Amino acid sequence: MRIAFVADPLSSFKIHKDSTYAMMVEAAKRGHDLYFVPQEGLMWKGGRVSGEISRLSLSGAKDPWYLTASPTETPLAEFDVVLMRKDPPFDAEYVASTWLLELAQKDGAKVFNDPRAIRDHSEKLSIAKYPQFSPPTLVTRLPGQLQQFIDTHRDVVLKPLDGMGGESVFRVTSSDPNRNVIVETLIRDGAKSVMAQRYIPEIREGDKRILLIAGKAVPHCLARIPKPGETRGNLAAGGTGVAKPLSRRDLEIANALGPELARAGLLLVGLDVIGDYLTEINVTSPTCFREITEQTGFNVAGMFLDALEAAVK
Repeated sequence: MRIAFVADPLSSFKIHKDSTYAMMVEAAKRGHDLYFVPQEGLMWKGGRVSGEISRLSLSGAKDPWYLTASPTETPLAEFDVVLMRKDPPFDAEYVASTWLLELAQKDGAKVFNDPRAIRDHSEKLSIAKYPQFSPPTLVTRLPGQLQQFIDTHRDVVLKPLDGMGGESVFRVTSSDPNRNVIVETLIRDGAKSVMAQRYIPEIREGDKRILLIAGKAVPHCLARIPKPGETRGNLAAGGTGVAKPLSRRDLEIANALGPELARAGLLLVGLDVIGDYLTEINVTSPTCFREITEQTGFNVAGMFLDALEAAVK
């Protein structure tokens, strides 16, 4: 197959932990041809969606780990598959990219994850479809509603809807002297919506990333354990990733959501689960392939390529 990756600049990859790199390595082992297109290289031109796309080879070294040919303008429909692996933030340019990729689909391109499904599944708000698995949650930009939620639950986590990597995530208690300024900072005078969730003490055991591939769960999750004195388990915030087998509750959540998300066109999904509660559904560029594989021996990228090859056929 000819596989085109839409992703961040290759020079920014941290290959010791990058899941897109793991996909590339597995695809190259199977004899597939790799191509790279930066997000800004996508375009609508002459009635088709094309990209300034470079042939990509893996060097086998750490630096530089890749070799690229000069980019050529190529319609996306000429590839067997296009993988949307651009990392958040999910901003206006990300939305514009999904519009372009959706147009490419109409021209015959096979795009994963489905661009409309990416747009339709807010990584924070999508849990509202599954209240039976979610902690007490409020989404609002009204300061009075947030203050009332804090008073009711006494210990809560506040986060922006468009955040990533633990950015601007606050734990706030009802007695916190900074609660007013935290609320004011996050909502920006009512201009930004905020998600509030009751604090889940099991975060001490890790914020679990459960990977779903074609609706089926990878048998191990990555529990991202906060460093001492920290509430956030995100690896970007200094958390430590520990692979663990899925619990009975993890499987219950994964088995309930997996088939529905797969039918929506989401080949790869990352569920975030703390304790027994679903807290986020990641659809843009789910990660943790490398950590799970290195700690357990389970070939996550192999499972993903199996599903991708089956989907293309």
